[in-house]
Amino acid sequence: MQYWIPKALAVSVLVSLSGCNVFINEAHNERNYRTHEGVKTPPSLSQPAQDPVYKMDVGQYDNNPEATNYRPPAQVLTVAKGSWVEEGDKQARIYFDKNDGIVDLDEFVWDSIKAVIAENNATTTKEDKLLGIIETDWYAIIKAEESWLWDDEVSENLERFRFTIEEKSHQRTASLRAELIDFKGDDTLTDLLKQQLEVRALNQVVAEFDYRYRQLEVENRKRQGIISLEMGFDNKGNAALVTEQSYDAVFDRFSGFLERLSFTIVEIKTDTGLITADYNKPESSVWDSIWGDDVAQLPIEEGQYQILVSKTKEGGTSLTWMDDKGETLEPGTMNGLQQALEAALIQRGIKI
Repeated sequence: MQYWIPKALAVSVLVSLSGCNVFINEAHNERNYRTHEGVKTPPSLSQPAQDPVYKMDVGQYDNNPEATNYRPPAQVLTVAKGSWVEEGDKQARIYFDKNDGIVDLDEFVWDSIKAVIAENNATTTKEDKLLGIIETDWYAIIKAEESWLWDDEVSENLERFRFTIEEKSHQRTASLRAELIDFKGDDTLTDLLKQQLEVRALNQVVAEFDYRYRQLEVENRKRQGIISLEMGFDNKGNAALVTEQSYDAVFDRFSGFLERLSFTIVEIKTDTGLITADYNKPESSVWDSIWGDDVAQLPIEEGQYQILVSKTKEGGTSLTWMDDKGETLEPGTMNGLQQALEAALIQRGIKI
């Protein structure tokens, strides 16, 4: 699994630093520092009076022509749905609210932590579900291939972390805290570096939580879809899609369903139940497929279609599909259309 959060951070930092070498700033060059001595008077004149209250020492500057790399503290990224942080919190900590579909919130967070540890090819040295504590073995939170971004990350440092989950008594909110418990490497562990490492470890778990919940939403939509469209015949013997649901319920919702499948509604005749719509095949992207938002491709040509919604003799509803000339679609085409619409209903979790 590839995590976009560290890469997004790297790109944003790279963009922000890209202008640093465009303009040369000599303000801090050692030759620009001047030490101002006190007023010197000729030997024949008296030294001017100086009030000791306002006397100031002569400034001394330790000039260092070498550039120093300063970086701000890292930020916890609340990219996961229902995640938030407390303003002014000095710890690497985030809160998760229980989203729809999550049965056990602390278990969901726990599994996200374990997945991140496995992704880093690390193991755990302590697991206590009762206390909500996971401690990791050694691994590098900053990989060698990322080190070219920073002057002080030439070699890989190794870290051990403790993740602590604390769930509120109402079990609707849980916090996750990351702590650096051990460190080894060539770099000096400063307070700033410690904070950056802890936040980076935490953000990896947040990204995993977000990914897992998006996948859960897709699965929930699949399970919620009520599939009732079957191959059959309308009252005139034409091949049609048939459902046991009432005419009024289907007619009210079907046009909205068509719009989600790249149809553009041209006309709706409520007196006859005829819906006229134009179909354009959708363009999908890789992100649509990842998050389950890709629109189904129907096995029909682009163009205008007429869908006649009618009551069946059995009390259900039939959907007779016709082309722009009013010719009923072939049974083979109708069979493929039924399978595609069924898959779309499952994917979208739409009830017809």
